[in-house]
Amino acid sequence: MFKIITDSTTDLPLEYFREHNVECINLSYIVDGETYGHGKELPCDEFYALMRQGKMPTTSQVNPEEAKVCFEKAIQENKEILCLAFSSGLSGTYNSMRIAAEEVMEEHSDCRIIVIDTLSASLGEGLLVHKAVGLRDAGKTLDEVAEWINKHVLNFVHMFTVDDLFHLHRGGRVSKTTAIVGTLAGIKPVLHVDDEGHLVAVSKVRGRKKSLHALVDYMAEKMGSFASENDIIMISHGDDLECAEYVAGMVKQRFWIENILINNVGPTIGAHSGPGTIALFFMGETR
Repeated sequence: MFKIITDSTTDLPLEYFREHNVECINLSYIVDGETYGHGKELPCDEFYALMRQGKMPTTSQVNPEEAKVCFEKAIQENKEILCLAFSSGLSGTYNSMRIAAEEVMEEHSDCRIIVIDTLSASLGEGLLVHKAVGLRDAGKTLDEVAEWINKHVLNFVHMFTVDDLFHLHRGGRVSKTTAIVGTLAGIKPVLHVDDEGHLVAVSKVRGRKKSLHALVDYMAEKMGSFASENDIIMISHGDDLECAEYVAGMVKQRFWIENILINNVGPTIGAHSGPGTIALFFMGETR
């Protein structure tokens, strides 16, 4: 059985990695002069509390050296590795992992490492990892799972909304004027991750509750023939469990899907989306 390696931007719970034999490479982040992410973690509620106080975190991608160390450790037990990387449209992590894999395979001719750009983020990437785990555990080979993912990577739909436009402005997603005017008017953008793995605004609504309903409306619109693939959907939140559970309730009521994983938007993604982010992930015909 091959090994699956991914990164911390999946936003999956830590126990998931242990239970399903998945290795996770952490991306680092800096808050208030302190570096976290490699054996030193900041609890999500504390992380978002600092952001609400005006702290502006910065993040770093995985570098090739870090990825190489992880790969070399993994091949001591598994000669075949599937690495599922954070969207190349949002980070250089995929490229670092690709470079590291090539170096390791040159030095160890008896191993195979397939690195896939998931074009995904947060629990959208996590959902993709979960599907790969299921296929692996069902007995599919490395090549079969990689082929399935490459075929279906653009069927992993990411819909999300943010509560504070200024974090999107800081990340270059909206202009300062848009952030100011939108905040005063109570405008909440609805965004998704497009086919190139970039964050893109798809609509804007007035008011928090309408933005949450919009996420579920998009799910109804996009699922199509992939409705049966949604044996599980995932929801991530920027320290707003109440709104995440509200969205989960709507999903259960409209689509009769009971298996829903809810978890925090981790610091790497949360540094750019901010407190109050709510994101819904599922499989659909198109992104």
